[in-house]
Amino acid sequence: MDTVVELKVTELKKEHIGQIQTYMNYIDENIKNINQKNTIGIIVCKKDNEFVMHYCKNKNIYQTTYLTVNEDIIEYI
Repeated sequence: MDTVVELKVTELKKEHIGQIQTYMNYIDENIKNINQKNTIGIIVCKKDNEFVMHYCKNKNIYQTTYLTVNEDIIEYI
């Protein structure tokens, strides 16, 4: 299974979902072989926006957030 990961320095916006969907579709149509599952997308955002993800129809797109502390990245799942 292929994975597309987007790191955003802003809050999640609906445009980000369309952008990652385009990348996922390209991989599914041009790179993966017939035996592989569909590509999944992961969007890592600075601030959570559940409203946008609630209306995302693609179950293969996931969202997580992160917090920067002293230039280190701490991930929240």
